[in-house]
Amino acid sequence: MSTRIVILGAGESGVGSAILAQKNGAQVFVSDFGKISDKYKQKLNDYKIEWEEGTHTFEKIINADEIIKSPGIPEKVEIVQKAIEKGIPVISEIEYAARYTNAYKICITGSNGKTTTTTLIHYILKTAGLNVGIAGNVGQSWALQVAECNYDYYVIELSSFQLDGMFDFKADIAILMNITPDHLDRYNGMQGYTDSKMRIIQNQTNADYFIYCADDEVTQQEVAKKTILAKKLPFSIKEKFTEGAYKENEQVIIKHHKNEFTMSIHDLALKGQHNTYNSMAAGIASQVLKIRKEVIRECLSNFQGVEHRLEHVLKVHGIEFVNDSKATNVNSTWYALESMPQGLIWIAGGIDKGNDYSSLEDLVRKKVKAIICLGKDNSKIHKAFSHIVETIVDVQSASDAVKTAYYLARNGDTVLLSPACASFDLFDNYEDRGRQFKQAVKDL
Repeated sequence: MSTRIVILGAGESGVGSAILAQKNGAQVFVSDFGKISDKYKQKLNDYKIEWEEGTHTFEKIINADEIIKSPGIPEKVEIVQKAIEKGIPVISEIEYAARYTNAYKICITGSNGKTTTTTLIHYILKTAGLNVGIAGNVGQSWALQVAECNYDYYVIELSSFQLDGMFDFKADIAILMNITPDHLDRYNGMQGYTDSKMRIIQNQTNADYFIYCADDEVTQQEVAKKTILAKKLPFSIKEKFTEGAYKENEQVIIKHHKNEFTMSIHDLALKGQHNTYNSMAAGIASQVLKIRKEVIRECLSNFQGVEHRLEHVLKVHGIEFVNDSKATNVNSTWYALESMPQGLIWIAGGIDKGNDYSSLEDLVRKKVKAIICLGKDNSKIHKAFSHIVETIVDVQSASDAVKTAYYLARNGDTVLLSPACASFDLFDNYEDRGRQFKQAVKDL
């Protein structure tokens, strides 16, 4: 008798899982409490997969052998809790897809830098001629790629929500960029979020690798108290290592298995301290995979970066517009502000995830001349910065944000969209927010 797989959530992850499950002979049912987009309905219909939207039919869900849950659905929702009480395993797309591939997995997580690092590693491996896919939080659903492609390597960006639903999954190379407060609205405090991130190393053996930032305090504490079987390869801009990566005299030095790679930080395509970390992590992973030094050097010096991450949009009458919509937490915005010149009009706001804005105070005091709040409830931003910044304006659309910023800015100023918040109050997601911002700039 075939296994009954129920999928909660019919976005990229859920639909990919449904197709993979059906290809492997499962009886599949997809349920989405919201509205399913037309393109995903079409895909489900093409594969003759049963689906529902706008509701969760209890009887059709609770008879599952296994449930694959979209990372966006919290575990505390009623239907998930009922399934857990009944003893039905609730897993993530990543956990499920891993059963059907023997590909080598390079997995990246962290509060900041994971998309850039994931995309950079994929770029290096592709340039080196490897048969490689990119998945997880970026690109096409991993489950769909496992169903339809035959890659030898996957570079997978993993959010804490995806990691929560992973149990037997193992990364061949696990990369942890950092752990700073994020999603505290969904976790029971910082330790819950930290535990989630540390799942990146679960099931690793001494044949595997763990690449991590030795400058990150929370990561240091976790590494010190855990038994880690994988080979540890730290990276730092503060201290040296015999194995790993560090910065010395404006050079990035990467050491692995008596192999040494050196490159000036001025030759790196990605600028700023946070990008030095991203380049180091990607460089170490590439060394582990025995990518030729010329390829690593070429890629680190010409990589174009990621859309919605410190993306220069246009200069209009001497005013620079920068799209950092992907900055959905305070630490990401800290890096953005740190890398910008003075004379900033900062567009911030959205759904606050339990943010503490105090770490931004010094940078805001030094660099920001006006704040534009783009969100339904901006009270926390007003409270955090009204004693520092005289001009704080509330708007409800990307178009109004851009027009207001343009009005407040002068020749030589920079307008930075770096929200420090999630986007779901006014936008579909951070990409939608970034694209609307870019369109509004082009419309000026």
